[in-house]
Amino acid sequence: MSKIPLALCPGLLCNHQLWDPQIRALSEVAECYVGRFDKHRSFEDMALSVLDAMPEQFALAGLSMGGYVAQAILRLAPQRVSHLALLDTSARADTEVQTRRRRALISLSKIGKFKGVTPKLLPLLIHEDRLDDEELTTIIFEMAEDIGREAFSMQQEAIMARPDSRGNLATVSCPTLILCGRQDALTPLELHEEMSELVPHSQLVIVEDSGHLPTLERPESVSHAMKEWLAS
Repeated sequence: MSKIPLALCPGLLCNHQLWDPQIRALSEVAECYVGRFDKHRSFEDMALSVLDAMPEQFALAGLSMGGYVAQAILRLAPQRVSHLALLDTSARADTEVQTRRRRALISLSKIGKFKGVTPKLLPLLIHEDRLDDEELTTIIFEMAEDIGREAFSMQQEAIMARPDSRGNLATVSCPTLILCGRQDALTPLELHEEMSELVPHSQLVIVEDSGHLPTLERPESVSHAMKEWLAS
């Protein structure tokens, strides 16, 4: 049986490590490609980089900022996406409060040494029970250091400029998985319930005891959901 081409889009300050557990778990059914978004200033450019790397038809999954990239791909070339998965993300544009917070983080990143994700930010990213999980937090710190200060600013600027994609989601017709960590503090469950209502025949999966990064926090649950999604 031929493998399904699968494009995986990582989030803000994240790289392939965000998806490593799924790449391993899905290796028998999917040929995985992970986008790298540290050189792009817009979601259109990020989307084009994925489209250029993938065959004519492919499955598409994005987490957080990667979900915004996935939605940009849908705006550019919906006919190429055979399966869609949106994880811990949103179809809405930034609120004024979110934009002010992002601008403050950009300003802080330009003062002194860039530290990426600090321990103070971890409670927004992962479940409170995992804050002392050194293996998990080390991966998060390593990803942020790898992406770096300049890309952080560019990614935040792209996020602030993103459009509201709710209208576009209503036109999606491929098998769609909407997945969210139950305790996601950044993109809470109600945003995923909204997306699931917008996308016809989509499946909503809630990962228990997980924050914003379920691919790393609860990898087995996410991989199981994605394997079923790819088989649909």
